[in-house]
Amino acid sequence: MPHIQLPENVPGIRSLVMFRPDTGKPLYQLAQILLRDDSPLSQAERELIATYVSNKNTCTFCSCSHAAAARYLYQDEAQTVDLVLGDYQNAPISDKLKALLTIAGKVQTDARTVSEEDVQLARSFGANDRDIHDTVLIAATFCMFNRYVDGLATLTPTNAETYAQMGERMGTLGYVLPTKA
Repeated sequence: MPHIQLPENVPGIRSLVMFRPDTGKPLYQLAQILLRDDSPLSQAERELIATYVSNKNTCTFCSCSHAAAARYLYQDEAQTVDLVLGDYQNAPISDKLKALLTIAGKVQTDARTVSEEDVQLARSFGANDRDIHDTVLIAATFCMFNRYVDGLATLTPTNAETYAQMGERMGTLGYVLPTKA
């Protein structure tokens, strides 16, 4: 049960955005910019970074919803998401993305531990300044989103189909403000 009065039956951050549209709008705009707008990283890769960080933070809502979006975006390679969550170093992703996930994981744990060696390794696999910047910002943003959602005990669905529907919505429409419950 949420710690504050939120719209009934509206899960996760959507309920918080409906509660405070004035703060929700810039949060959704940030998510849209980071996860859907132009980037050298694919939308699927960016969703995967958000999923990875949310999973490390044990934020069930964000981990499940963004994993569903990443699966939707990976299409025929949807299993990649689960393989990354199981062991990203042995998952079928590029060495560049593995290096970026290492950086994202360090941001999640203690951002001060991101080292020059971590950045150089990512660069050696083709990461540029934008890739590194966006990885750090996605990781930091999702730490905040995870704590926002869990700190107010928002509704967290348990049905996989609910998340699959969310993933398709996020994968097709992006991050648009909810208008109703």
